Amino acid sequence: MAAGFVTPPPPLAGAQGGLRGRGVLQRRLAASPMKDESVVSTNGGKEETVTDSLNVARGVSHPGLSSSLSNQASVVPTPLLPAEPSDLRFNRLRPSIDESDCNHKRFFGCYVAREAIIDEEYWIAAWLRAEYHYKDQSGDRYVESFKREFAAQEFHALKKRCSKQHGEKYICFVVVKNDDLRRTVLNSVVGTLDVCIRHPLHGEKFPTEPGKLSLHCRIYQPDQPKFGYLTNLCVAKYARRQGIASNMLLLAIDAARLNGAENIYIHVHKDNLPAWKLYDKIGFKMVELDGALHSSDLCLLSFTS
Repeated sequence: MAAGFVTPPPPLAGAQGGLRGRGVLQRRLAASPMKDESVVSTNGGKEETVTDSLNVARGVSHPGLSSSLSNQASVVPTPLLPAEPSDLRFNRLRPSIDESDCNHKRFFGCYVAREAIIDEEYWIAAWLRAEYHYKDQSGDRYVESFKREFAAQEFHALKKRCSKQHGEKYICFVVVKNDDLRRTVLNSVVGTLDVCIRHPLHGEKFPTEPGKLSLHCRIYQPDQPKFGYLTNLCVAKYARRQGIASNMLLLAIDAARLNGAENIYIHVHKDNLPAWKLYDKIGFKMVELDGALHSSDLCLLSFTS
């Protein structure tokens, strides 16, 4: 599945520092994880044990967590930036649909796509992105630590982006299980997608590729029509092929249009054939650009209704 791009965190101190650095890293890893609590819920007289776990984001291939599965203690990666304010509680129960005060919602199957509203949803969104970013480095001995730091940085950056009041509107969407079980937030979120709605910058015609610094003046052109830019599309492995990505895309497009965007863009890797197929089905078409304006690996797509 396609995913957006976020800047990777710097290597942890001591990751390549011999025995002394290795001891520092081991102490950090030992202090970082936090065990989650289990929540027992009832559904028609049947009890189900729902373990707060991030294995939904780690790609464990099963349809859900229940008492029929081994209920072993799970490790939840905790933020590595405690100085930053947050209200993270990993045993927090998922808000009900009535409690979810959102401007944008889309119901499909046993899920609902909507805006992220609480810290735990932002954290899962950040962790899904960390999982995707390091998906090809599972053999690296430090990969779990790198993912934790990546997720922590993205969590705080994501909250800051979504709290902006001027210049641009940034929305983080999540897909949440929609059923009668008393689930925790961490066991409910299965996908995420961001959309940014803004006017172009002076000298800018199209959105800058993810991870590249903009060469344009950081002054918006309010006389130019707004555009929407989609990024960070991620779906938990076990929840794929259920329409989650396509429904998030459709919701984000609607939200961008309602917020004044005339065009909606997304970048895709040239070799990501499943993403090309998905975006083409939704209605995205390739934008012809001067070769000097983009890399050979990424292509810019625009939504045409």
